[in-house]
Amino acid sequence: MTLSITAVVLAAGKGTRMKSARAKVLHEVFFRPMLHHVLLTVRQAAIDRCAVIVGHQRQEVLRVLEPFTVVPVIQEEQLGTGHAVLCAEQACADADLVMILCGDTPLIQAATLTDMIASHRHNRAMLTLMTTLLDQPFGYGRILSDAQGTVQAIVEEKDATEEQRRIREINAGIYLADRSFLFEALRRVGADNSQGEVYLTDIVAIARSQGLTVHRFAHPQAADVLGVNSRIELAQAQATLQQRHNRNLMLAGVTLYAPEAVLASPDCVIGPDTVIEGMARISGASVVGRDCRIASGCVVHACTLGDDVTVGANSVLAHCTIATGDTIVPLTYRHG
Repeated sequence: MTLSITAVVLAAGKGTRMKSARAKVLHEVFFRPMLHHVLLTVRQAAIDRCAVIVGHQRQEVLRVLEPFTVVPVIQEEQLGTGHAVLCAEQACADADLVMILCGDTPLIQAATLTDMIASHRHNRAMLTLMTTLLDQPFGYGRILSDAQGTVQAIVEEKDATEEQRRIREINAGIYLADRSFLFEALRRVGADNSQGEVYLTDIVAIARSQGLTVHRFAHPQAADVLGVNSRIELAQAQATLQQRHNRNLMLAGVTLYAPEAVLASPDCVIGPDTVIEGMARISGASVVGRDCRIASGCVVHACTLGDDVTVGANSVLAHCTIATGDTIVPLTYRHG
């Protein structure tokens, strides 16, 4: 039996730890707002429908959503993650399952989501939550389990005891739940906690109290599933996405002499046997032909390069076409 799935992406928060006037999900990472990376992953996972919760700076977030076929849901007051999901009840009316994700997780991959869906179905769970292990779990909700290892509840950092804070298994913030259970449970969640908010995490304890199956989907790569909460983590996400993309370029036949120092946007096309040296940047949907050589320090933006083109060191090209076989001489500086 095929079950329909609606993804609910939480994108209503401020992200105060970013120290920015801009909503966190609007911050750019690897040439796109971080929210775009999550929405692209949802699309690649072939999830049927997607609703996005917007609140803080909603007009700017709605503008960013324009390239995607999603249902925007307004959260008028930011009263917690549970309240945010509850706002999406109507948008999920036709779904059998609801997958909940955060809009600040640009490293999440489609294969992870599809594996989680398969695991949920295999275990016939009512609720599946993604977890991971951290050596320094400060700030994350901890997974409380019984002696048999069965998940019992999630406790948030600010509500945890000292003993609970030593638990390394944390809530990754991605859930898959039966729709009817999810919204019934959310209506039962109160706000009796240190934040005075409706915690989405409370649905775990509610499911257990009803004797329902709560499945743990443990993801081994913590970095892939955790949110971006600071400029430091934003830079780390940028490096990871750059590394993934450059690996794909090299597997496709492009030579990168210093892949950690080559920045090529994912909307560019680069032909095989092209060589790109370090500190080069290629962006703006540029098309680079076969057997080209782009020397160190070059910037190529919104250009079309034919085959066998050589671009000399430190050249800056924008909005131009370079014919097959042409050479752009290196940019040189002369003193005197």
